This record gives sequence, C-alpha cells and structure tokens, in this order.
Amino acid sequence: MATYLIGDIHGCYRELRALLDQAHFDPQTDTLWLTGDLVARGPDSLSVLRYVKSLGDSVKLVLGNHDLHLLGIFAGISRNKPRDHLNTLLSAPDLDELINWLRRQPLLQIDHDKKLVMAHAGITPQWDLETAAMCAREVEAVLSSDTYPLFINAMYGDLPNDWSPSLTGLARLRFSTNAMTRMRYCFPDGQLDMVCKDKPDQISAPLKPWFALPSKLPEDYSVAFGHWASLEGKGTPRNVYALDTGCCWGGQLTMLRWEDRCYFWQESFSPRDDDDE
Repeated sequence: MATYLIGDIHGCYRELRALLDQAHFDPQTDTLWLTGDLVARGPDSLSVLRYVKSLGDSVKLVLGNHDLHLLGIFAGISRNKPRDHLNTLLSAPDLDELINWLRRQPLLQIDHDKKLVMAHAGITPQWDLETAAMCAREVEAVLSSDTYPLFINAMYGDLPNDWSPSLTGLARLRFSTNAMTRMRYCFPDGQLDMVCKDKPDQISAPLKPWFALPSKLPEDYSVAFGHWASLEGKGTPRNVYALDTGCCWGGQLTMLRWEDRCYFWQESFSPRDDDDE
C-alpha cells in the first residue's frame, strides 16, 4: 500500500498513465493524491477526468484554478479559449456527469495520520490548519450547491487580498479561493500578491513566496502543492513539496511516493511553447 502524489496533470493523459505504470500503481491497494488542474492546456482533458473519476476512493484530489475555469465555462460565465484545448471535453456525451463530479471535489486535503496537507496553490501564512479547513469547506459547500454559478460569476478578482475572520459573503469566498488556487507571492504581513508570476530569483523585496514566510501550520506537518510550474519543484523548505513541473509546457509530470519520498518523472510527450500558467 503506497501513497503517490502527482503534480498538475493539465490534460496530459498519456504521461499520467506512463508515470503510474513506472510505479506499478494499483488502485486496489494504493492511493493517488492529485494537486489539481486536471484539465486544460494539455491534449486530452477528457480522458484525464474520466480516468480519475473511475478511481473512486483510490484518489484524493484538490481543485485548481483551471478546474474552476472549466466550471465557469460550463456555467456560461467564462470563455473557452483555444489554448485550453477543451473542445473535445466540452462536447463529450458524459460532460454533465463529469462536471457534477468535479464540482463536488475538495479544495483541501488533510491526512492527520500522515501529517500531510495538500492545496493546489498552497496554504496562506495567514491561516492555521483549522482556519484553512473551515474556509475550504465553505467554498466546497457553495460549489456543490445548485447556486454554484452565482459564486463562479463573483469568483474572479484579486481583492480582498488580506485575511480577516470578519470577512463575509462573496468577499470571504473569493479570498479563500484565491489563497488555495491562485496564490504565489505574499507581502511580509501575509497579504496576497495576485499579480507577480516571476521566478523567486527574479523578484525584489518586499514580495516573498508564500512558503518563505513563517507558517502557522503545525511544525510536523508537510504541505504538497502544484500551480507553480516555474519553480520546477525546487527552492522550497524541507517540509514543503512543489510538484508541478510543467508537463503541459514541455516539462515533466512529477510523482512522489510518500512513504519513502521517492520521486518518479515522466517527460512530456507533446512539448509546447506556451508559457502562461
């Protein structure tokens, strides 16, 4: 029985299956953790969703910003961009079933036995573990409800960028969504910067990667995240694991076996020259 963590798949179905074959993944005994962004930019988002859904309880995933974007397209709120390569998925006969399954997936995974936390973009330094779990549940409740298009319509925006327990309504939900699915950099006080996408060695003070600021999480817990392909899996503290290595941009799909911290990599079969995450 093994636990495998995989970075952003982005529709790279062939690479996903090849990576799982490397480790002889067995859904009957093993568990697969996925950092989100299952869809978009890669060539076969439909096969990725169908396969991940078929794994049932063998998979633990979190939603990423591109997954939320797909929900927005389905709801008629967001625009289907050619570079997302979603037309095949959007015309699939089982699209409704896949969307209803996707919008009932969590934004946060916590395993207290493994002392492991996973969110697509990470955990803002303004949150302790209990607050992160509470905020995730609030967003998940709205996404799984019949009124989720109202939230998707109000989801886009960079403000508020500062956490306060007094936040309410859509402002609170937007902050939580940004923190868990879009965050990269923070100001020294923990406020989110939702603009900068440069590599850490290309920025100047006062911005710092979210994981470079003091954390309120228990010291013996680890965090796994995706979203930030330009990190190339490097430069994080000992107990923070960056798993998005840009497969859909011509990089690699990365998998970590949790029990022995053994890494597996699969090179992209379809190198691309896009660079917009």
